Amino acid sequence: MKRIYIAGPMTGYPELNFPLFHEHAARLRVEGFDVVNPAELCDDIAGQWVECMRRDLTALLTCDTVLALPGWGQSAGATLEVHVATSLGMTLLEAADTVAKRERVMG
Repeated sequence: MKRIYIAGPMTGYPELNFPLFHEHAARLRVEGFDVVNPAELCDDIAGQWVECMRRDLTALLTCDTVLALPGWGQSAGATLEVHVATSLGMTLLEAADTVAKRERVMG
């Protein structure tokens, strides 16, 4: 089973963008994937960004795939996560692409 890490922007978003992270994590779990959701690893990144990134990067290294949420390219943390993942040969999926593909298959 693939172990998927969710990467995406948090800082500056309402509720730290956690609802979007949780939505994708729930969907992937229903589909049978083992999911690492950084919104579950660090429930409040305010004032502790470095500590959360250390925890997140450690968890990322246990995965083989990264799902990048919209806006990840404008996020320092998500950009770092995607860079590490792709440098280590992990598969990168864009959330917008996976949703569009699913809609074509189901539609």
